[in-house]
Amino acid sequence: MNINMTLIGQSITFAMFVWFCMKFVWPPIVTALEARKKFIADGLAAGDRGKHELELAAKRAKETLLEGKIKAAEIIAQAEKRASQLVEEAKGIGKIEGDRMVLAAKAEIEQETHRAREALRGEVAALVVAGAAKLLRREINAQVHADLLEAIKNEL
Repeated sequence: MNINMTLIGQSITFAMFVWFCMKFVWPPIVTALEARKKFIADGLAAGDRGKHELELAAKRAKETLLEGKIKAAEIIAQAEKRASQLVEEAKGIGKIEGDRMVLAAKAEIEQETHRAREALRGEVAALVVAGAAKLLRREINAQVHADLLEAIKNEL
């Protein structure tokens, strides 16, 4: 055996093996590697997008929470303002009602005073007539002297 022929045969066999691998084995491996590379790149991009969307969602949540707190504070302030207005209105209504009750009480007191005076005048007139009857030692007829009694009552 000749070593040169062995080396040439091995070289030709190696070249055919390389050609076979380049023609039939290498393209599917490259395609699979490219697909895997694209899949990994897409996964990383989706992860970055998800992270970015998460940051945006957190930011929007903070803004919404802040807006909610501001609106809640405004609503509380309006409620407190309305409550103070209602208290003031109730005070005003209470004062008006109290004044009305005082006026009604005063009017009732005045009427009662007037009635008491009229009753007192009637009693005084009756006492005057009784006293005059005792002085004159005779009885005065109240029906006959009704005008006189009315005049005395009015004078008192």
